[in-house]
Amino acid sequence: MTDSLVKSLVDFFKSWLSPEIIIFLISLLPILELRGGLIAASLLGVPWGIAFPICVIGNMLPIPIILLFIRKIFDYVKRTNFLKMRKLVEKLDERATKKSAGMNSLSLWGLFTFVAIPLPGTGAWTGSLVANILSVKFKHSFPIIFLGVIGAGLLMSFFAYFIPSLF
Repeated sequence: MTDSLVKSLVDFFKSWLSPEIIIFLISLLPILELRGGLIAASLLGVPWGIAFPICVIGNMLPIPIILLFIRKIFDYVKRTNFLKMRKLVEKLDERATKKSAGMNSLSLWGLFTFVAIPLPGTGAWTGSLVANILSVKFKHSFPIIFLGVIGAGLLMSFFAYFIPSLF
């Protein structure tokens, strides 16, 4: 699913945006994040040495905002039903709570692993929500999420760049 979504976004944007801007924007998006950005970069022929830092920066840009303000934003939306998004916020909150259930004992290591392993529903966005639910301080969670993004980026680079070059 991710590959087809990324390909659709690449096809949509490539006639009017540079490949670097496209991969940056895809890396900013929840769900796709850096993983989708690297797939897009490979599809667009962006060299890995250029694509990797762009995707990391794009993926990490919203993380401080999520870590610092998501609880306040969620509480506000739940209280006011802002833009009729209460159900969506409750669903996101419930999902992050479920994902965080097994991480309490080794929260930093679990958070790193959660962000670094490129599986559906994991990544820096959800990892930030989980860190917030577990009340992990910003000064601890941000570097761990950053390292997880680097780890995910290295794994995805293998799948997006190395394996296709073999064939």
